[in-house]
Amino acid sequence: MAKYLDPKADVTFKKVFGEHKNLVISLLNALLPLDPGKQIETIEYMTSEMVPETPFGKNSIVDVRCEETGGRKFIVEMQMEWFPDFMQRVLLNASRAYVRQLPKGDDYQLLQPVYSLNLVNHTFLPDMDGYYHYYHLVHDLDSQKVLDGLHIVFVELPKFKAKNLTEKKMQVLWLRFLTEIDRDGADDVSQDLLDNPQTGEALEIVRESGLNDAERAAYEGFWDRVSIEATKKAYMDKAIAERDAANARADEATEKLRQSARKMKAKGFSADDIAELTGLTAGEIAAL
Repeated sequence: MAKYLDPKADVTFKKVFGEHKNLVISLLNALLPLDPGKQIETIEYMTSEMVPETPFGKNSIVDVRCEETGGRKFIVEMQMEWFPDFMQRVLLNASRAYVRQLPKGDDYQLLQPVYSLNLVNHTFLPDMDGYYHYYHLVHDLDSQKVLDGLHIVFVELPKFKAKNLTEKKMQVLWLRFLTEIDRDGADDVSQDLLDNPQTGEALEIVRESGLNDAERAAYEGFWDRVSIEATKKAYMDKAIAERDAANARADEATEKLRQSARKMKAKGFSADDIAELTGLTAGEIAAL
C-alpha cells in the first residue's frame, strides 16, 4: 500500500507546486479571488526574493513564486507557525514584488497586480468564522471601488471543513489535499483526491517511494525545525504572559499607593511625608 507524505513540508510542497506549473496554476485558480474570465493559463517560476527575517518563522515557511505571461505576480507561502508580525511580513513581501516590477522612470501603468496566497497551518483569527480571509484596497464607502495592486489571501487550514464537494470543487479538493495528510504520512487517502487529475497527480508526487534518500532526510529535518520553532514560540508566549502579569501586579500596587496618597493629601499630610510613606515622587503626588 502506498504511503503519502505531508504536502505541507518544504520538500514535498516545492516538489508539487514549485516544479509542476499545471498544479500551481490549478491551486491559484482555485484559491485566489480572480474575476471571471481572468483565470491563470500560463506561468513562469521566479526566483524567491529575500525579506528581512523575523525572530521566528524562517524555518517553517515555504514559498513558491511565479509570474503569469501577462505580468501578474503570484506568491504562494505555506506557513507552519503563526507569529504576530507575519501579516506585516506578508505585506512587505507582496509590496516588494509590486515595486520591483518597475525600473526607475518607467510608466506606472505597466505595473501588474501581485497576489499573495498564504496557507497557514494555524488558527490566528479565532474570533472570526470561516477559514478564508481576503485583504485588498477598497473605498471605505463603496467596496466596488478598488485600487488594483495588492491582493492578499490567508487560509486558516485548521478551520477548513469540507461540507459541499460540488461548491468550489477544486478549492475543496486542494484544501483536503493539504489537510488530510499529517507529518507522519498516510497509508491511504480519499478516492475523491485520487480520481481528480490534479490532486491525483499531486498525490503521486508526495508518495514516500518517490523521494530519494536526501529528500527523505530533508523531510524529517523540516519537521524537526518546525518542532524547535514551536517550542521557542511556546517559551516566548509564556515569558510574555508572565511579564504582562507582573506588569499588571505592579500597576495594581502603584494604584493602591496613589489611593493612599490621595487620602493623605486630603487630610493635610505634607508632600514630603506622603513621599516617605508611599515612595511616590513629588511630581506624582502633585499630579494627584
